[in-house]
Amino acid sequence: MELGNRIKELRKAQNINQDELAEKLFVSRQTISNWENDKSYPDIQSVLLLSEIFNVSVDQLLKGDVEKMERIITEQTQADINKMNTYAIGMLISIVALLISTPVLAFTTGFWFFIPFVLLFACTMYFATRIEKCKKEYNVQTYKEIVAFTKGEALSKEDQIREEAKRPYQKAIFAILSGVIAAVVCGGIGAALILLFK
Repeated sequence: MELGNRIKELRKAQNINQDELAEKLFVSRQTISNWENDKSYPDIQSVLLLSEIFNVSVDQLLKGDVEKMERIITEQTQADINKMNTYAIGMLISIVALLISTPVLAFTTGFWFFIPFVLLFACTMYFATRIEKCKKEYNVQTYKEIVAFTKGEALSKEDQIREEAKRPYQKAIFAILSGVIAAVVCGGIGAALILLFK
């Protein structure tokens, strides 16, 4: 498939660097690099934007590669959806294990509960960072965007604009709720430890 070479040639013909093209397409520079090196392929929306940016038809851009590209994109996106779902399940299991095991281990092993606590916390943070990486790569931040992504669907342009407008508010609410949950969990663990070591 020659799409990567065509993107590179058209980009250079317009004297645009990868960062500038990434900004116009709302993707990362690494994504552009992956396209140009045939490591991954743009989704349909990105192909349409590329054709507008380079002022060429989609047919000229793809030159008959549409079916092959759609199959590869579908497989790649499905693999990423499965990865994100796996990370979410791993994070949920880690959090539940953390919440259940910490008081039990603190009561039975004393101070040594700290070792499994740190390991489970590290697992939780690993899964959380992997989820954030997927969210950043696919530009999904709000709940509605994440649900649509995990179903393999795309939001309409209007819904996407609405969701982007919600992001600052949802981030603030998420930060506040995370703080409250952390305070409750830490307070509960602290209270259990105080009662245990009294």
